[in-house]
Amino acid sequence: MKTAITEMFGIEHPIIQGGMHYVGFAEMAAAVSNAGGLGIITGLTQKTPADLANEIARCKDMTDKPFGVNITILPTLTPPDYPGIVKAVIEGGVKVVETAGRNPVELIGPLKDAGIKVIHKCTSVRHSLKAQSIGCDAVSVDGFECGGHPGEDDIPNFILLPRAADELEIPFVSSGGMADGRSLVASLAMGAQGMNMGTRFIATKEAPVHENVKKAIVEASELDTRLVMRPLRNTERVMNNAAVERLLEKEKELGDALTIQDILPEVAGVYPSIMQEGDMDKGAWSCGMVAGLINDIPTCKELIDGIMSDAEKILARMNAMQAA
Repeated sequence: MKTAITEMFGIEHPIIQGGMHYVGFAEMAAAVSNAGGLGIITGLTQKTPADLANEIARCKDMTDKPFGVNITILPTLTPPDYPGIVKAVIEGGVKVVETAGRNPVELIGPLKDAGIKVIHKCTSVRHSLKAQSIGCDAVSVDGFECGGHPGEDDIPNFILLPRAADELEIPFVSSGGMADGRSLVASLAMGAQGMNMGTRFIATKEAPVHENVKKAIVEASELDTRLVMRPLRNTERVMNNAAVERLLEKEKELGDALTIQDILPEVAGVYPSIMQEGDMDKGAWSCGMVAGLINDIPTCKELIDGIMSDAEKILARMNAMQAA
């Protein structure tokens, strides 16, 4: 299947593995890229630019296919070494960068000068248009269903994707709630040129996370996520657990007086314990409603091949309806 996204990124299938904290290591990115999608290394999971450079080199040892790096721009008083991260990406020969979080305008110039394609993750049409205006090559449009940060507008993809198609001139992919061939065909029908998956890729054999995490996703339904940090206007969709219940109770008790300090035990530095050690009640971890559609743990190749095969069958069935 050829789309504007497969052509732009030089990939076989219009499927991207989004950046995920303590998931997007070289093993994950290489497995997705080797299966014909676009794997993404999560830049900020690496502690230093030198560590990121090493991770990029490891990924190159595992695949000769294109892969990208996620650079998330965080609102913080002590920001990461973004110039160093960009330098590692450029010197590592990476051809695609997925940006997320705040406006990536300061990164665009150096990345574009190096011939790197930039896809920015957006949760609204207005942010997508801004990304287009500053020179991003594509956007990943995140609906309210997504794991992680869905923004504050609460617009699901059945509305958000067609709205993006009406407004944007650059290509975009769908993100949030994507899991299978049905997701891909629906995304294409609504104007997207491919789809981005996060939670679905965690539940694969190659995902470098503890088996407890994969098991939790498979066992969860679409009802098992919660929205946290809404009072702070930093909403995050996470898998429900004991820590999340405590966090939500704090939000309820403190109301408008809530500060980030009040919930640090539930959100700060919890990912290594969860993703690597399998302590599922340690804190809040991002997970999409799409968990309700995930019932197995295939290899990345099995997953992507299955998606493409199912998509082709759906398209054939729809074409037969038209012929009739």
